[in-house]
This record gives sequence, C-alpha cells and structure tokens, in this order.
Amino acid sequence: MTSAPEIHVTDNTELHRFEITVDGHLAGFAEYAFRPRAILFIHTEIDDEYAGRGLGGILARAALDSARHRGLDVLPFCPFIRDWIRRHPEYLDLVPPTRRRSFDLEDK
Repeated sequence: MTSAPEIHVTDNTELHRFEITVDGHLAGFAEYAFRPRAILFIHTEIDDEYAGRGLGGILARAALDSARHRGLDVLPFCPFIRDWIRRHPEYLDLVPPTRRRSFDLEDK
C-alpha cells in the first residue's frame, strides 16, 4: 500500500510567491505583487511532472484563502487564478466589484 503524498502550500515572501510542494519537492508556484490593500496574482505554474493532479487548484485555493484572511482585494492578472475564480464563484467577492469587468468576472 502506498501512502498519500505530503502536499504543502507556503507563502515564500522573499520570492513573492506561494509555493506548493509534494513530498518536499517544489511542484509549482503562484507569483504575486502587493499594492495598498491588494494582492496582484501575476503568474501561476505547475511543473509538468506534477500536472493533472489538481495541484493548481490546491495552490489557488490556499493563495486566495490567505488573501481573504489578510483582508486583501485580489486582482487576478494571472489567467489561471482568474479562471479558477470563475469556476469557484465563492471567491468572486475577493475581486473588487469595480474591477470585475476588466477581468471578465462579472456577476452572472
């Protein structure tokens, strides 16, 4: 019997990115920048070796949950984060209503 892999998401503030590891190996990251009261997600990447395991979703959820916990607005310039929010409307409230149209995230 094989055990489930250990998956962790951490905020690497020095590199300005959330990182996801699998069994201690870097599997991907979501880069960000800060503005007053906002976090801008710029780029998300999952290594090809780890593709198709749902790690991008785990990473997106953790990063967005962190933004919510910090009380930050989210500006999803990264297409992956933007599409993930589109598929998980419970996170739409993180994007300021005045900015949703520019990210094609209008309320349906």
